[in-house]
Amino acid sequence: MSSTELPASASAIAAAAPPVRSVRVGDGERLRSVALPGLRLNVRFRPAEDPGRAPALYVHGLGGSSQNWSALMPLLDDLLDGEAVDLPGFGDSLPPDDGNYSVTGHARAVIRLLDSGDRGPVHLIGNSLGGAVATRVAAVRPDLVRTLTLVSPALPELRAQRNAWPTAMLAVPGVSRVFARMTREWTPEQHVQGVLSLCYGDPRRVTEDARRAAVEEMERRLELPYFWDAMARSARGIVDAYTLGGQHNLWRQAERVLAPTLLVYGGRDQLVSYRMAGKAAAAFRDARLLTLPEAGHVAMMEYPETVARAVRELVTEHEPAGRERPGGPAGS
Repeated sequence: MSSTELPASASAIAAAAPPVRSVRVGDGERLRSVALPGLRLNVRFRPAEDPGRAPALYVHGLGGSSQNWSALMPLLDDLLDGEAVDLPGFGDSLPPDDGNYSVTGHARAVIRLLDSGDRGPVHLIGNSLGGAVATRVAAVRPDLVRTLTLVSPALPELRAQRNAWPTAMLAVPGVSRVFARMTREWTPEQHVQGVLSLCYGDPRRVTEDARRAAVEEMERRLELPYFWDAMARSARGIVDAYTLGGQHNLWRQAERVLAPTLLVYGGRDQLVSYRMAGKAAAAFRDARLLTLPEAGHVAMMEYPETVARAVRELVTEHEPAGRERPGGPAGS
């Protein structure tokens, strides 16, 4: 698919788009829209009265949204003033005006979001594509990142998992149109079942509430005129990032990351190989590794309590001395 086949301008797409259902808001969650030049980003957050919480930003993966963090965020409410962003073209964020869905393009959107506030460095947490984006942000703007947590980050593999091949194929020009035609008769439930089977180590762990929310979100996404375009261009961005050399290579950028890093890998991950855990732990200069043998690609959704404990340990060890925490001063 060439960049001229579908409108890249967010304003053009918004004008042409039919009315769609609003993005889902969970218990205790709120949404806000951040308008930046050429971008309109949706941000999910959980308001609280405590001013002493450390700022955090959560970044989802390919085909995901800020809802992917709705199981983890409440478990860290007392510690983190967390926000989850919908990357451009996903969730309730419009496509970028410049049509740039590369890893660098998504990283620039995250940087611009962080630069637009006055929160200081954040605890940056990313999954899959969001992990690659977060790695690039931490490498090029260390001033914005206090700690880094990567759940199954999409870092280059020489031998990609076989189940990841369809994602790579989606990056080939024209293939997204074929996918769209092939799945035109699928129900949202069938789409969701396919995603859950691919992303979860054990899809039976998905609660009925979570499954229902996923179906509602899929119904909404399939009505968006830019759904397949955003998927295809972002998939192409991942493939392109895997082939970059020199200082832009993601492994080279991982070596440049100064922030203390938590790496989370699932033993049943069908998209990012479990065998990459050791390479990642060696690449990041200040890394700790959490391996979950039964988890798939979205450990923060399958095992949120376990992931939350590891994030809590990382954050509490690396928060600036003197920051007020719930229950008293830091370290009390």
